[in-house]
Amino acid sequence: MPAASIHASAIVEPGAVLGEGAVIGAFTVVGAGVEIGAGTRIGPHCSVTGPTRIGRDNRIHGHVAIGGDPQDKKYAGEEVRLEIGDRNVIREFTTINRGTAGGGGVTRIGSDNWLLAYTHVAHDCIVGDHCVFSNNATLAGHVEVGDHVILSGFAGVHQFCRIGAHAFIGMGAFVNGDVPPFLMVAQEGYGRPRGINVEGLKRRGFDAARIAAIRRAYRAVYMSGDSLDDARARLGGMASDSEDVRAMLDFIEGGDRPLLR
Repeated sequence: MPAASIHASAIVEPGAVLGEGAVIGAFTVVGAGVEIGAGTRIGPHCSVTGPTRIGRDNRIHGHVAIGGDPQDKKYAGEEVRLEIGDRNVIREFTTINRGTAGGGGVTRIGSDNWLLAYTHVAHDCIVGDHCVFSNNATLAGHVEVGDHVILSGFAGVHQFCRIGAHAFIGMGAFVNGDVPPFLMVAQEGYGRPRGINVEGLKRRGFDAARIAAIRRAYRAVYMSGDSLDDARARLGGMASDSEDVRAMLDFIEGGDRPLLR
């Protein structure tokens, strides 16, 4: 693999580490404390500040700001960081901030994600793998997002919320509670659950039996009229026959914020 390529107008500060084949575009600034993995390409007019570690073969387009200070009034210059995995696509004007001391000190993005134009990932967020954030999707601080989650355009997630794996958040939905795995959320003032993400599950190889079990679990929580405690008890009975239902139950029992219902 060839050596890193740096455009003549770019600034790479001493202390930055560039892997083999990394490309830094015109007028981009890479700060000290930044590590960029092999084969990662950063477009023009970007700002990458540290401490930040970016993995291999990412494609970061123009006017992206990565690794900036957290937008938190309590931040007082503590050593906090950003970690980004491999093979992500990060489109124009996306912003991703480092963590805070009070939130664990790290913002973390997994691998194989698509973060489209104008998306924002705030301090201390944890994002899994294979997610798609459409244009203008926004995460407030301390949000956790599982694998294979889709945030549609202009969706917004309240701080400290969790979104489980394979969930789908519809266009313009505002999420102010935890969203269990596999659910679909539609815009209606604040977002509300509207069934399970059947099409997404089919695309990822879930067979009819798995989907049927997830649908039964959804009905127990969202359509039965039971209290949440009673619904959890019903899920407990189903979980012995379905790892997916067990994942939903574990998610529901592991949260501090109210469940989105």
